[in-house]
This record gives sequence, structure tokens and C-alpha cells, in this order.
Amino acid sequence: MTDLLLQFLVLCAVIASAVAMPQGPGYGPPRVAVVEEVLPPQPFAYQYGVKDSYSGNDFDKTETQDPAGNVEGSYRVNLPDGRVQVVTYHADGANGFIADVKYEGTAVYPPEPVGGYGAPRVVAPVVVAAPAPRPYAVPV
Repeated sequence: MTDLLLQFLVLCAVIASAVAMPQGPGYGPPRVAVVEEVLPPQPFAYQYGVKDSYSGNDFDKTETQDPAGNVEGSYRVNLPDGRVQVVTYHADGANGFIADVKYEGTAVYPPEPVGGYGAPRVVAPVVVAAPAPRPYAVPV
């Protein structure tokens, strides 16, 4: 039984080393060149929005693309502080994405809590009296 176990372990080691050996000059699967297909611009126009009085959600977006691939769009979002964020943007192949961000209204915050926002806790230091050191006699 011991000889059979030894033969099995040797066989496993031979198979493992054969699998781990590099295969071919590239040491791995052949590399395949990926060619990305470039499609012409697809003109589109869309618009969506949500106005829900129960939850307070109120936002919308509009975007268009012309036959040259230039994208124009804008969106509006109600922020939690009461303001409205308005973003108008333009994107093209030459200049990239350019956004103009504006805010309408004034931010309104709730009153500060009694203890303040993250007011630091004052913790008195703990003083522990250590015994005085014993005198040290220098050997002669």
C-alpha cells in the first residue's frame, strides 16, 4: 500500500510540473488583437423628468446629438439644502465635455442641535501618582 501511495504522489507531481511548464514562446494563450469598430454618430434627442410632490423629487434632463456627433444637454436637480442645481453641458470630439453649473435659490439649513455639530468632548486627564524612584548606589 505504501508503494502504491508513493507512485500516486510521484504521478501527481509529474502532472503538476507538466501543467506548470511554460507553453510556447509567449508563455500563455495567444494574444488576439482587438479591433474596435468605430460607428458614425447616431443623432438622437430625449427628455425625461420626475416631479413627485409626496417625496419632493423634482428633476429633469434633456440631451440631443447632431449628425456631427456634438452633444448638447442640461439637467436640473433639487438639492437637499433647498437649492436647484442646473447643469448645462456640451461635448464634442475636439473639446471634450464642458459643463456650466449654476445654482438657483438660497441654501436653507436646519437649526443647529443643542450640543452643536460634533462638538469636541472635554475629557479631564487622568493623573496617576507614581512612587518616587529608589536611590541607585554606584558599585565601587
